[in-house]
Amino acid sequence: KQCSIKHEYEGKWSENTRLTTCDPHTKHTVVNSNTPQEVEANKEIIFTYDVEYQESDVKWASRWDAYLLMSDDQIHWFSIVNSLMIVLFLSGMVAMIMLRTLYRDISKYNELETQEEAQEETGWKLVHGDVFRPPSNSDLLCVYVGTGIQFLGMVLVTMIFAVFGFLSPSNRGGLMTAMLLLWVFMGIFAGYASSRLYKMFKGTEWKKISLKTACLFPGIVFAIFFVLNALIWGQKSSGAVPFGTMFALVVMWFGISVPLVFVGGYIGLKKPAIEDPVKTNKIPRQIPEQAWYMNPIFSILIGGILPFGAVFIELFFILTSIWLNQFYYIFGFLFLVFIILLITCAEITIVLCYFQLCSEDYLWWWRSYLTSGSSALYLFLYATFYFFTKLEITKLVSGMLYFGYMLIASYAFFVLTGTIGFYACFWFTRLIYSSVKID
Repeated sequence: KQCSIKHEYEGKWSENTRLTTCDPHTKHTVVNSNTPQEVEANKEIIFTYDVEYQESDVKWASRWDAYLLMSDDQIHWFSIVNSLMIVLFLSGMVAMIMLRTLYRDISKYNELETQEEAQEETGWKLVHGDVFRPPSNSDLLCVYVGTGIQFLGMVLVTMIFAVFGFLSPSNRGGLMTAMLLLWVFMGIFAGYASSRLYKMFKGTEWKKISLKTACLFPGIVFAIFFVLNALIWGQKSSGAVPFGTMFALVVMWFGISVPLVFVGGYIGLKKPAIEDPVKTNKIPRQIPEQAWYMNPIFSILIGGILPFGAVFIELFFILTSIWLNQFYYIFGFLFLVFIILLITCAEITIVLCYFQLCSEDYLWWWRSYLTSGSSALYLFLYATFYFFTKLEITKLVSGMLYFGYMLIASYAFFVLTGTIGFYACFWFTRLIYSSVKID
């Protein structure tokens, strides 16, 4: 910018005014002045600038590469190796339980011949008459499991698209739109999963369960989002989502997602109910007093640490990309970490479920969901730590926006990881109880 030359023009100033002191059309160019222009009160100063265009050899499609250069891939590899170590450790434990302990248990249980011997048995076989007893609030469990399946489908398809380069990291709106559309169309799987589980619990009102599945999670998220958006509206910010867009989201939700959940629910209803591998006793068995480390709260909180540990390094980069306007584009790494997260959730829940059944506590349904789902609590705590250490947000509304959006993200993470843990335990308990002979 040049303001050291006192520029002049003729007539009144407008957008098309030509300077008499610097006009390329009359071949009159500015003469450099060594003395600075004196600024007087209430007098105008004219700033000028020169633009020189140079032809570039870089193709248009590759212009973003300068901004997307990856300098910290070592950290991502470290993250993957760290996560793989957790998975290997857990896989070793699961393999030991499956092959050694369970094989020995099943052989021992199946060899017991006399009634006296059978009465002396201990461990997980003792609770075979109660292990498939429907849990309290079974309707809510069905709803959350269905929502988790919907979420899993959305995340998997989004990641596969992103890995193959169909979704550009520079176009965040496109990524968000793709995720919303996928969420809407995955409603059919949500309805199917919740309906199948509901039928197994001998439920009859499938329409009620489908409606809850279609409305509970999106309803809570939409309510939080609406409040946050109202705060932005109150600040007269251009970042607020327009009313028309909000209306379009509601139309998509009730016009496409809800009907698809009902379709999935109906398909699930028509399928034969899932048979329990063992019969359930009429009278619930008393659960013996548990050791302090088998306390539900303690084991649930312990269960969330490893899944969170598998993803927290990658989480740092995602938070940085969202809140510090950087680009996150290494979806290959993210996909690997996501697969590791799924395996970790499944394995830690199976290990803790086995210990729980061995201590004759058969209330595993909700505990399996909450064990891996508790990693969402650590995610929210980490987001709080990130807020105070990395972000310099001082305004109250901005802080509320951050915590509101991170609350939505943590809630979604809870539903996703909880469902993985639940299905892992569901498969595990059916597998072990169908392997023993029960009179």
